[in-house]
Amino acid sequence: MCGIVGGISSAGTVLQHLIEGLRVLEYRGYDSCGVAVAEGGAVTVRRKVGRLSELERVLSDGALAGARAGIGHTRWATHGKPSDENAHPHSDGSGRLALVHNGIIENYLELRRELLAEGRVFHSETDTEVLTLLVGREYERGRSLGDSVRAALARVRGYYAIAVISTGKNPELVGARHGPPLVVARTKDGAWLASDVLALLPHTREVTYVEDGEVVELSPGRIVITDLAGLPIERAPRRVDWDAEAAGKGGFAHHMLKEIFEQPDVLARTAFDRIAQVHGDVSFEGEGWQDERLARVQRVQVIACGTALHAGMIARYLIEGLARVPVDFDFASEFRYRGPCLVPGTMALAITQSGETADTLAALRLARDLGAFPASICNVIGSTVVRESGAVILTHAGPEIGVASTKAFTAQVVAAFLLAVRLARARGTLDEAQGRSLLDDLRRLRPRMEGLLTEATVDKVRRIAERHLHAKGFFFLGRGVNYPVALEGALKLKEISYVHAEGYAAGEMKHGPIALIEPGMPIVVLSSPGVVQDKVRSNIEQVKARGGHVIVIGADREALALADESIEVPEAIEWLSPILNVIPLQLLAYHHALGRGCDIDKPRNLAKSVTVE
Repeated sequence: MCGIVGGISSAGTVLQHLIEGLRVLEYRGYDSCGVAVAEGGAVTVRRKVGRLSELERVLSDGALAGARAGIGHTRWATHGKPSDENAHPHSDGSGRLALVHNGIIENYLELRRELLAEGRVFHSETDTEVLTLLVGREYERGRSLGDSVRAALARVRGYYAIAVISTGKNPELVGARHGPPLVVARTKDGAWLASDVLALLPHTREVTYVEDGEVVELSPGRIVITDLAGLPIERAPRRVDWDAEAAGKGGFAHHMLKEIFEQPDVLARTAFDRIAQVHGDVSFEGEGWQDERLARVQRVQVIACGTALHAGMIARYLIEGLARVPVDFDFASEFRYRGPCLVPGTMALAITQSGETADTLAALRLARDLGAFPASICNVIGSTVVRESGAVILTHAGPEIGVASTKAFTAQVVAAFLLAVRLARARGTLDEAQGRSLLDDLRRLRPRMEGLLTEATVDKVRRIAERHLHAKGFFFLGRGVNYPVALEGALKLKEISYVHAEGYAAGEMKHGPIALIEPGMPIVVLSSPGVVQDKVRSNIEQVKARGGHVIVIGADREALALADESIEVPEAIEWLSPILNVIPLQLLAYHHALGRGCDIDKPRNLAKSVTVE
């Protein structure tokens, strides 16, 4: 969601580093931004509603350029409208302290009333300012900044990642976390914190993840982590192998387009070094994937949100079809509150790109408390979901900057396919030869993906997108393992084009939605060879009979021949067809948004990582 950066240095100024860190975090989504720096015995705050470029104009006078300690923030409004007053950082009014915050303070109204009764003055509508004044009150009493933060947090209920800066004899920088992510790193002459590891890569690849209930105090060349009682915690840093340049656009017009084109390489990184071809099996790193563990799995409970849930729905088809293990899937936000009943032997499979999605993390913890074995498919090695899982499949997709997920989805589906094969081999529902055949099919997918990402295909998708720029709505239809792909295609179009789009299981059209079809309405149909291909052709005929404009994507030649417009994809086994079919849908959404003049990488109202409910 919101982005946090902070730094303190003995050998150089920090302001430009803060700005560049916020620039890296722009992809997370925001509506205002700001910085606070400690210099000359005071903390100075500059903040602005709108894009980072607006803040840079405010800072162009150079007055803060010499500061050696500071914090920065990009805000996505939760309490209070987007405005200069509600933007972070917030000051306690003394001129000595400022704070930035990701998350929600649940008891802020109660605390606000208490502070107002003391005569404290508020200048915003935010819950963050309550926390700022709490810390400031403790700081006035002569505590260190670290002790002030610990005392203030003892009064707070909610989810937070914070960074606080103060000035006195020497500037102090403190962070804390309960829920949203926070990462810290030190260099020879400095120390840095951020809500995303990408913002730290220009400084070092050795990072330390702050855990829930911890406070971290930073000084040049030094990091001290404690619990809320002040007791020290030792934790070795982790090395991050991502290249900071991978977060750049690499010559593409947008991050989303670059990430679409990265998908053949993502498939290889996720899968190829895990394939034990001789044995027709898969070998995952870490614990929890051994035959004896998997033989005890009686049911899989998928928990995820958004695009990751669509990957989880595909995982259901794969695991049930190959391993013959029943699978349930739930929106993580619904699973948390419906009083779920889990049978003994359940594996709870959390799927998340960031590993910090609040609902997914909470649902995984609930499932674990109900006796399930926690497992995950995730892209971020040190994330909370990874650390709290008994078994992990890392997707190795690299940083995904575009808010609308593309390559992470593909990596999650590939990981789900590998998991289905591993489960099937462990449980004896696939023999060695069958496993080898499936994994051969997976290996052959990469050149087919590359063959799909050609100038000719991209140009054809672009022309289709441009012909339907003024359509008032779209339907996306799929059956079987491609039904979730229809949902994903509709979601992509909604996310970045702001056009109404609905995904349906094609067999459900006659049960109500067909009433909405009118002449010329674009209906995108996914059709690949498999057990339901004849059914999909029948659905196409039904749509055409009502005047719908049919756009077919897939490898079923007969269905393609029925279409008004079509994109043919290379043929693959039915289990793997979603990986090919989703690429034209991603390109369709991209070019439709481009034609409408939308902000593709940073769509309105959306955040990359949803770290609060």
